[in-house]
Amino acid sequence: MISGYLDGLGMVLQFGTLLAIAGGTLLGIIMGALPGLTSAMAVALLLPVTFGMPPVMGIGMMLGALCGAGASGSIPAILLNIPGTPSSVATTFDGFPMAQKGEAGRALGLAIVASFLGGIASMVILSLLAPPIADFALRFGAAEYFSLSVFGLVIIASVAGKSLLKGLIAGLLGFFVSIIGTDPITGVDRFTFGELSLLTGVNLLPALIGLFAVSQVLKDAFEYDPHQRLKESTHRIDVARPRFVETLRHWRALLAGILSGSVVGPVPGAGGSIASLVAYDQTRRFSKHPEKFGTGHAPGIVSVESANNALLGGALIPTLALGIPGEAATAVLLGGLMIQGVTPGPMLFDDQSGIVYGIFLAYLVANIFMLLIMCLGIRMFIRVLMVPRKQLLASILVLCFIGVYGVDGDVFNLYLMLGFGIFGYFLNRYGFGTAPVILGLILGPIAESNLRRGLQAFEGDWTPFFTRPISLTFLIIATGLLALTLWQNYRASHATATSSKEGQDDQRHH
Repeated sequence: MISGYLDGLGMVLQFGTLLAIAGGTLLGIIMGALPGLTSAMAVALLLPVTFGMPPVMGIGMMLGALCGAGASGSIPAILLNIPGTPSSVATTFDGFPMAQKGEAGRALGLAIVASFLGGIASMVILSLLAPPIADFALRFGAAEYFSLSVFGLVIIASVAGKSLLKGLIAGLLGFFVSIIGTDPITGVDRFTFGELSLLTGVNLLPALIGLFAVSQVLKDAFEYDPHQRLKESTHRIDVARPRFVETLRHWRALLAGILSGSVVGPVPGAGGSIASLVAYDQTRRFSKHPEKFGTGHAPGIVSVESANNALLGGALIPTLALGIPGEAATAVLLGGLMIQGVTPGPMLFDDQSGIVYGIFLAYLVANIFMLLIMCLGIRMFIRVLMVPRKQLLASILVLCFIGVYGVDGDVFNLYLMLGFGIFGYFLNRYGFGTAPVILGLILGPIAESNLRRGLQAFEGDWTPFFTRPISLTFLIIATGLLALTLWQNYRASHATATSSKEGQDDQRHH
């Protein structure tokens, strides 16, 4: 390992390699901050640029894009309540309320440092634990994926807001939308109504942008007062700086995010959305003040953002050790590895150890560049809040249309985005929330396809779902968390009813 790191260090500490990593990181930050543009798209754009580069230089450039995009998705999530990437959905839960309280700079400072520390921690975990974690991820079959998705669906209870029933209804609506398209087993069309664009299912991007961005634009437009300007407080500029000490003070939330990202990351197909939501859920459950979450609570931001960047290190483990991409962006990166002449697999660590450890160090350098660029740009990011609201809303809507149409040039996705925007506006207005819908939409296909594949493989027998150790563990944890949530809701409602009754008795006494 030491000789591998020394060889890798010589490859990374070259001016051309450092410049390539910095350039990739800057592009990733720009792509991640614009709703509709993803980290996978950033890597795809860089793929032709890396032709002819040495392996560590080319792969380091793409890793920089992944690292930058993973961190910068928090910028619109905090400032505008619009997640820049799917994994930054959970950042809106506490980031935007903190910005509304005049602490946008503080929220960005926490997010930047948490992303950096999550990335560094995941690099250490990646270099030390790649073989055993990759072996663990390889044991996942249909039963394990189904149980993981059930565990994820239980999290709906935590992001449901004040009403558990409304949150579950919204999650089931998202689950229903996820079954639109071609049946994954039989190939039969379901609820497509003859629309060819729906044969592959509802595209997540227009749904995400519609539910969060367009619904927020509609809300702001309907509530717009021409005589009221956005507060241009210099306090927001003054506090726009990295928050190292405050982030480390919330070490439990930081640890929850790092562990969630590192565990979920190696599971192929799990994705950043699940990692960040698991981190947020666990941080909230074990907090001494769970009622503060969703109101602009710092641990909520720290856990989610550390999970987002820790996920990348975890996702690289099956990509390098097994040749199985952990998520969409690393699938594109896998193609880049093959182009560079690097063949992922168990023998990679023996045959090309210098390149492997050079990739680890390039990822470390990418996190450092991400921190520097985000810290230099934080005061510029915060000035988004000073743009007059009418111009800001118009610009956001234009970027939404460009982002959705630019993915595949399908006009139908624009109508889909608008439909989800109107749907999201009414969900928020009546207290249902949009986060459970997205969670149901993401986890629905995973749950359905793996349940049916498992039943086919087990010849209709449900027993293996409850007897396979990993699957059973996920189901037990999910059941326990659901019972805990119901108990907490019962206690909260009982306490509210008791205090209300006491208040009425006091009024009668007076």
